[in-house]
Amino acid sequence: MQRFPMTVAGADALRRELERLKKEDRPRISAAIAEAREHGDLKENAEYHAAREQQGFCEGRIQDIESKLSNAQIIDITSIQNTGKVIFGVTITIVDVDTDEEKVYQIVGDDEADIKNGKLSVNSPIARGLIGREEGDVVQIETPGGVKEYEVDKVEHI
Repeated sequence: MQRFPMTVAGADALRRELERLKKEDRPRISAAIAEAREHGDLKENAEYHAAREQQGFCEGRIQDIESKLSNAQIIDITSIQNTGKVIFGVTITIVDVDTDEEKVYQIVGDDEADIKNGKLSVNSPIARGLIGREEGDVVQIETPGGVKEYEVDKVEHI
């Protein structure tokens, strides 16, 4: 079975969502199904069908989260000594060599990735090009817009 890397924060977010789905959403949907059943004929009962569909989505998401958590390799980057090398979980500051534009990203698992919030998937082209590099290295990365050159300015374990 293949293990997938995940940060501590990513695992906590999934656990919170799982808790909410099991303790809030599942009982609410069950109550909606019970209420819709009381209205009689189930064949033409739109409320019943909508609640059943919601239940299917909820149960599917619960299974998905449980599967992700069971296959996760949770990595606490704060417990790893900072060597200045880019590895999974680090927060990096890179500088575009052409424009001097500074960007800050954290390299995270696929499920945690959110580029707008500075969370870069470990499998993205930029992250793959940066993994294994050290502070001060200049990296050429193939992006959809062409080849970009970045300098690894800072590597932090936060």
